[in-house]
Amino acid sequence: MSAVEIGADIAPDLRVLLRRPRDAMPRASIGTVPILWNNVDLADLRHGTDAMTILDEIARTGYEGTQLGLGFPAASALRTALAERRLRLAEVYLSIPATVDGPTPDAMAIGRERLRLLHDGGGEVLVIALDVSPGRNEQAGRANEPGTPVLTEAGWRALHDVVHRLAREAVAAGHRAAFHPHAGTFVETPGEVGRLVAALDPSVIGICLDVAHYTVGGGDPVAVLRDLGDRVTHIHLKDVDPTVLDGLRRGTIGGFEGAIRARLFTELGAGVVDLDGLIAVAAARSYDGWLMVEQDTSWGPPSESAAIGRRVLAAALRRSGGAAADTGRDGR
Repeated sequence: MSAVEIGADIAPDLRVLLRRPRDAMPRASIGTVPILWNNVDLADLRHGTDAMTILDEIARTGYEGTQLGLGFPAASALRTALAERRLRLAEVYLSIPATVDGPTPDAMAIGRERLRLLHDGGGEVLVIALDVSPGRNEQAGRANEPGTPVLTEAGWRALHDVVHRLAREAVAAGHRAAFHPHAGTFVETPGEVGRLVAALDPSVIGICLDVAHYTVGGGDPVAVLRDLGDRVTHIHLKDVDPTVLDGLRRGTIGGFEGAIRARLFTELGAGVVDLDGLIAVAAARSYDGWLMVEQDTSWGPPSESAAIGRRVLAAALRRSGGAAADTGRDGR
């Protein structure tokens, strides 16, 4: 029996209590990413928490869905575990290895395996990104500096081809696909993001705006969310510690992985990201996709950080919804 079941008679369901009628974006779904408990990329940052405990905590702290996490079950076992906790599989994350010449030859095989996990688990969105690459890892946060490796023209064409092929296969299987720009990869800076967006077919793939990664890359996530409009179909919400970001940009912190170990990403509301601005822009176009609260690591217990993120988001949605209602009553 899960912790959620054990406490069902005495503990209120925060998924209900944290969503109020006047909140902004009532049709959006709110999930989280289990990398907070067990970092996928850096083994020394894993807490070793088992999958069922993580799912219990995700439900307990008020989330409706999750990304597929490290060590999670697959197929029917995953669907059962999620259903027992009234959770949804919001997304499966796909990290494609790449060089300056584009995705490596095994990219399609890797992508199809992640798509299989999404499909078998009854999931919704295939989130496609490039993996952190040597040369770009070290230049994260300052990738516009001379000498930073960049995709060749052939590399861009290969990336477009692989992304479109995977996205079309996802759509054919009944899922959605979104591309996630990521610090420490060949699609990090606003210029690189803009070039990729211009080349992608919006009928088969949207953009996953990770507001923290876009900030690290030198962009303004509020402005790009406004500019891209409906092209943004999936959102990762996390915050950026200003001191660590400054060290990354100055080169005193050893690249993206060093910054993650220094806790570059922090609790929602504790960093430089303008959460209220983001919520206002998304709400203005009645965004109805996933809002995924994410924090790759934490100094404290992961469940505490997850709970903080959910509460901070709830407050922001409440402020935005209340402001919109007041404006409507006043006729402005």
